[in-house]
Amino acid sequence: MPTTYLTELRRLPEAKSLRLVFDDGYTAELAYDTLRGYCPCAGCQGHWTEAIRYQPPPRPVEPATLAPVGNYGVSIHWSDGHATGIYRFDFLRRLAEEVSAHDEPPERIRTEEIPR
Repeated sequence: MPTTYLTELRRLPEAKSLRLVFDDGYTAELAYDTLRGYCPCAGCQGHWTEAIRYQPPPRPVEPATLAPVGNYGVSIHWSDGHATGIYRFDFLRRLAEEVSAHDEPPERIRTEEIPR
């Protein structure tokens, strides 16, 4: 997968989602609960897997803080206290493409070619 960069990350509180804009112009919106449900951290997903499992949060969440991680990802501190996941830009792009292709979040997102 070619390197992709997130150029804009904007909260949309009314829609309970984040707007993502990538360097090639691709734009997507991902619901807060969807992002939290696909948290890529080892605590949520295990240490290595070829697919990220969707695990819906037990209650609605909001991002308390958003912080860049190097030039490759973003850290989200969630209102439920969870803050260990680093959402790599290439993972966010893949997630946005997969979610937009389904009516509901898919059970798993294949990640074998995406470094974690």
